[in-house]
Amino acid sequence: MIQFLRSALSILKNPLPFHKRNFEAKGDTFRLKIGFSRSVLFSRDARFAQHALQKNQKNYQKSPIQTKDLAKYVGRGLLTANGEHWAKQRKLIQPAFHKKTIHGLLHKIDEVIQKELSKIESDKTFDIFPIFNDLAFNTVVQALFSNVIDQQDINRLQNITERNQRMMVKELRQPYLNWWFQLSGALKKALNESLEARQILSKLIDARIASETRHDDLLDMLLDARYEDDTPMSREQLIDEILILFIAGHETTSNALTFTAALLARDPKIQEKLYVEALQAQQESDLLDKIKKLTYTNQVINEAMRLYPPAYFIDRISIENDQFEEFEIEAGTNILFSIFEIHRHTDFWERPDTFNPDRFADDSLKYSPYYYPFGAGPRMCIGNHFAMYEMVLTVSQLMCKFKIQEEASPIAINPLITLKPKDVLLTFIPRDRE
Repeated sequence: MIQFLRSALSILKNPLPFHKRNFEAKGDTFRLKIGFSRSVLFSRDARFAQHALQKNQKNYQKSPIQTKDLAKYVGRGLLTANGEHWAKQRKLIQPAFHKKTIHGLLHKIDEVIQKELSKIESDKTFDIFPIFNDLAFNTVVQALFSNVIDQQDINRLQNITERNQRMMVKELRQPYLNWWFQLSGALKKALNESLEARQILSKLIDARIASETRHDDLLDMLLDARYEDDTPMSREQLIDEILILFIAGHETTSNALTFTAALLARDPKIQEKLYVEALQAQQESDLLDKIKKLTYTNQVINEAMRLYPPAYFIDRISIENDQFEEFEIEAGTNILFSIFEIHRHTDFWERPDTFNPDRFADDSLKYSPYYYPFGAGPRMCIGNHFAMYEMVLTVSQLMCKFKIQEEASPIAINPLITLKPKDVLLTFIPRDRE
């Protein structure tokens, strides 16, 4: 515990070096006291992760970080629910994210990508993250609401989503200031903004129902969804799920796209391979057929998410006593799996710190027990296909339009709830000048 307290300030800024030092000193799984009566089991053992997330997943549930801390902002949707409630919601919502359903949304996604990429200013060095952040957020908006939402509401929803995340990070990393967050009114303000977001969404749902017009978007599918007793979701539950889609659907995608662009800036040869593939795929009129042709683009994105996994840790709590190898796991044990470390473990990956998309030429690697960009097991991200389609189309269009000027400096990170890029300053050179 003394070690943890001494490192508290540096952990607040970036916990990853602290984790790495401990893994190297104590092994792939270790227990660390972080309070007088609280300890956490840290692990970068992929077999242990597979045990908890897949083989014995029924004995491991999400921790209060998501089920309480995040849920107070976004409600009890798929990301924040446990047990029977989660299983019921997953079964209800799963059809909306089937590959065939997403195929019908691809033209909406593609339109947003084209519009947002047109905002890139060429021959100017700037932080690309805001462009990709807007792109990812507006893609979710379009998939949910088609064009039936005004820009003011979009901007407000995005602002609230991002402000709430910053507030939650403060609460998690500075629990000793919780009294101040309450006394100063900062927490109350954040929760009131969450209520405002819910009111905006409720207004949009009312408008859709009153219009009696179908758009065949995700909102229509969620309104159509029925439980086994043929009842629809309650209004509150529907809003919970939409808020989760905003957070999970844009945050991880914008991070992954930004890291991908940063990595490409450090490897012009890979950019050229992507460009050639993108030109060939343009011959396909159907967007899904086009995506199937973009195999190397898919490899590049998978490799970027290996090096910089948006969800860089997965936390669980054991329900009953369990055992994994020599570790006795008591009921109620907090476990944190470092996906960042698993994705860079020398036992699993050759030259793990090197950006090498060719390692994903064998498609089976995407489903290995050493690779968790979207989680694993029954709780794997429901929108993984949606996210991959969006990212593949974005990178392909980006390579058709621009070269990213070569950059050699190290990539900076900012680990918050997700692994965020920091100051990704890039310069885009138009292809049409070649």
